[in-house]
Amino acid sequence: MSPYEAIVGNQGLEAKEMCRNIRTLFNFEPPVTEDEIRAAALQFVRKISGFNKPSKVNEAAFHSAVEDVARLSAQLLGSLQSTGTPKNRQEEAVRAKARAALRFGR
Repeated sequence: MSPYEAIVGNQGLEAKEMCRNIRTLFNFEPPVTEDEIRAAALQFVRKISGFNKPSKVNEAAFHSAVEDVARLSAQLLGSLQSTGTPKNRQEEAVRAKARAALRFGR
């Protein structure tokens, strides 16, 4: 099942599966940076547009979308609240590397 089918399916918009490359940015210590938010926005716009680098004719729309997604993402992250303890970035990075090593045999 594709990520699109997992999200749209027969039930409407229901998040069942997430693209592996999109990372959670909320509830980390230290908090997410503007650069990380912008990088995530760029990755998202690349994913949904299908462009790694847009053509000249699409460049303005592409960059505008990246800025809009980054702004709205920062707004969302700033307004979310959590009762859980923030995750440690370094510990999460070590866990991700261990999962990748198991998955890809490295």
